[in-house]
Amino acid sequence: MNMQMHNPPHPGEALREFCIEPLGISVTEAASALGVSRKTLSAILNGRAGISPEMSIRLAKAFDTSAESWLNQQQQFDLWQARQTGIEEQVRSLNAA
Repeated sequence: MNMQMHNPPHPGEALREFCIEPLGISVTEAASALGVSRKTLSAILNGRAGISPEMSIRLAKAFDTSAESWLNQQQQFDLWQARQTGIEEQVRSLNAA
């Protein structure tokens, strides 16, 4: 059974909506607290960059969440995007008939 979410949002959306905006802090302030550049954080928030394992650790510490939750969101997003390419139609099953 495929329990995959339909068109999951980029994790940067959740980061903005549920972590940064409720605190009323700027992207610059959040980036400083995370120890990354404003450009790096902005790329994630705008869906132009993904959340790496290192970033997931930073986010977990800063927002009292788990690194695994951030990586899971990124993985679900990436997997859904990959499936949209039609790659599965290019692959032949090797299971015994």
